[in-house]
Amino acid sequence: MSKHKTKAKIGGDVLADVKEHHAIEQHWHYTGRSKPRKPPKQYKYVEELAHLQSELIKLQEWVRVRKLRVAVIFEGRDAAGKGGVIKRITESLNPRVCRIVALGTPNERERSQWYFQRYVPHLPAAGEIVLFDRSWYNRAGVEHVMGFCTADEYKEFLRSCPLFEDMLVRSGVILVKYWFSVSDAEQERRFQERIQNPIKRWKLSPMDLQSRQHWVEYSMAKDAMFEATDRKTTPWHVVESDDKKRARLNCIAHLLQQVPYEEMSPADIKVPPRQKDTGYKRPKMSTQRFVPSIY
Repeated sequence: MSKHKTKAKIGGDVLADVKEHHAIEQHWHYTGRSKPRKPPKQYKYVEELAHLQSELIKLQEWVRVRKLRVAVIFEGRDAAGKGGVIKRITESLNPRVCRIVALGTPNERERSQWYFQRYVPHLPAAGEIVLFDRSWYNRAGVEHVMGFCTADEYKEFLRSCPLFEDMLVRSGVILVKYWFSVSDAEQERRFQERIQNPIKRWKLSPMDLQSRQHWVEYSMAKDAMFEATDRKTTPWHVVESDDKKRARLNCIAHLLQQVPYEEMSPADIKVPPRQKDTGYKRPKMSTQRFVPSIY
């Protein structure tokens, strides 16, 4: 790819995100539509995303006021579109209510702990939604396939994980688990795009590239994980994600169905008058350091 085309691609990606967000804001006033709602056959992506994001705001307020605890797990193959969905969920929500947890590689101390211990502090408190961008299921996937855990540790995880999740559910946590499925060809296309695009290159790790060489092993690990942890009380929900935009809409629409909520009318807000001038003299503006106005 030529330098000119690369620069155009970078600018196009950034500009597309800005335009998408701006277009969504123009549709936020369509918040009174009934639910559940079947989208029209000739739907427009931005309009549907705007509608779903407005519903997410209602869900957020319901969770906050009702003191619910919601944990959502996003798993799947590398470049399957998990991050794109998480971004669309959070961009219209209050980060104090809805937060993302994306833990890095465990340090030496964490590796000596009970396996689930490093995740427990990140579980939601009352009135919170936590989105896990990867989760404790690392042990059933990358750790098992790449040999970062022993066979006994892997077997113990498959045995104890359903028990751990049952404890969460019995304690009142609403646990939702998503697996993003992407085809071999589409994953390779996205990898190639990330290699060529500096804006997205940070998303591509050496471990991601190695996953291509272990495709069948990851498939086997995913099937074993589902067999052990796809329970009636804590089921897996598979998102077909070869089409990123459809995957985003389908996942968000499904998530809204997992937490029963009601529309809450906001309280009337009145902006109070500004405090009256008491004669206080502020320092001269020349004493302050201003950011240069280059735009």
